[in-house]
Amino acid sequence: MEEKTPKRKLRLWLKIVITLILVGITTLLYARFIATSGLITKEYLITNKNLPDSFYGLKVAHVSDIHYGQTTDQKDLKQIVARINETKPDIIVITGDLLDRDILYTDKDLAIIEEELSKLQATMGKYIIMGNHDHTQEAYLEVVSHSGLTNLDDSYEILYNGDNNPILIAGMSTGEEGNGVISEKVEDAIKKIKEIKTSYNILIMHEPDYVDDFDSSYFQLILAGHSHNGQVRLPFIGAIILPPHAQKYYDNYYNLGNTDFYISSGVGTSTIRFRFFNKPSFNLYRIVNH
Repeated sequence: MEEKTPKRKLRLWLKIVITLILVGITTLLYARFIATSGLITKEYLITNKNLPDSFYGLKVAHVSDIHYGQTTDQKDLKQIVARINETKPDIIVITGDLLDRDILYTDKDLAIIEEELSKLQATMGKYIIMGNHDHTQEAYLEVVSHSGLTNLDDSYEILYNGDNNPILIAGMSTGEEGNGVISEKVEDAIKKIKEIKTSYNILIMHEPDYVDDFDSSYFQLILAGHSHNGQVRLPFIGAIILPPHAQKYYDNYYNLGNTDFYISSGVGTSTIRFRFFNKPSFNLYRIVNH
């Protein structure tokens, strides 16, 4: 019996090792092919007394970090557009990284992106700002122009809805090195807010940590992307992989005084083609004043 004990221990260890390998392979396959597919809608009710009565019930659809060509393709883009349109939004915003720095896009790829995004429907406006990956792609601005989206990089628009009490929506392009000073990106919008005294103001940006580099109190709602909320998350631990400029702010929501700060978990993947405990999603906000 004693001679068989080492063999039994060896067989036990082999079973353990094989089990661990199988679990590891299964987890990787799940994270690559299942966790990166499908699309979840995250719905939020926002109450803010500053919202003009004429905008009561405003619906904003927020999608980010599509990274087309990584784990998202034409089928995924069609699904995103269809699901957003089903919500009948008033405003659609894309908070950066429509494209991916590691993909060499063909004319066909770009035509597909333009065709699908042009089908987005919103009653008040469709807006996009540049992410750090978009910043590396020369075709980005042309794609935006041909997609029927309003490029809101470092600019703003004033929206009216039936009376003389408008809201303002502003955009901040990526803070990628060489792409301007963060605080200067919102200067014009803040000046306009002071001038016309809009009571409800929205800012869309890409890298969330830059929210500390300007006076965010002028905006009642700030929407960002970039963090993917942690592309890979673990139960009870949360995000374990976070990009630069999303180290402080990366979860779904933060309260910044009088400012609601939401960060999209995004649709695509960046750097590694995996998601874990973090399905692709877009956010839908319903905004009321009481």
